[in-house]
Amino acid sequence: MPAPIGSEFAGRRVVITGAAGGIGRAATRAFLEAGAHVLLIDKDDAGLAELRGSVGGARVALWRSDLATPAACAEALDKAGGLIYALVHLAGLFEADALDPSDHGVWDRAIGVNLTTAYDMAVAFAPRAETAEPARIVLTSSVAFRRGAGDYAAYSAAKGGIVGLTRALARRLAPGILVNAIAPGLIDTRMAAPVLAARGENATAGIPLRRIGRPEEVAGVIRFLCARDSSYVTGQTITVDGGMTNA
Repeated sequence: MPAPIGSEFAGRRVVITGAAGGIGRAATRAFLEAGAHVLLIDKDDAGLAELRGSVGGARVALWRSDLATPAACAEALDKAGGLIYALVHLAGLFEADALDPSDHGVWDRAIGVNLTTAYDMAVAFAPRAETAEPARIVLTSSVAFRRGAGDYAAYSAAKGGIVGLTRALARRLAPGILVNAIAPGLIDTRMAAPVLAARGENATAGIPLRRIGRPEEVAGVIRFLCARDSSYVTGQTITVDGGMTNA
């Protein structure tokens, strides 16, 4: 029998990084509606406080961190207060790349924040996972790994690395942890605002659904990947882009 709506994650701990972002906020609401206890992690103190104010304090804990080191990742997860059922790792950095041979900073930041931190969080999560039934890790790639974003070469490379990491971890951590990734396209979030502004009226030209996505539509896929309905899904990268990569 499927669990009643609002109870599937009852009593379970879910950690969401990048929680103050648009998709993080939507994912927070999705898990709270399903009964989870959530630990929300972000480097944005004000954003976290605003989010808690909008969803209420019940079953919500906050932790401010940029997750810059393996120790910081482990410390953040320990704030969950016990074994964790799901890690939803959304934190990332979207920065244009000028391909300047004298400045390696964009590359270093893209790989460090988007890829190395995902690795560190997954490694820290494994011994803290609740594996009575398979725990879940959901990492964040991007359609940029498939299409290549010309102005964001370092970001595209890092998001491609997430796909390889997802596949490797799915093998390494099975059967106790299922590991999948999402690859959003153009979603109505603060991170996508520069791209949407630059493209203007042409922003949706290559999207068969002729609109940008909503954070809630990505959160729904995340919730599925953490639900019992996805119990035979691991090592996958689910594209959520309105058909953009098929256009």
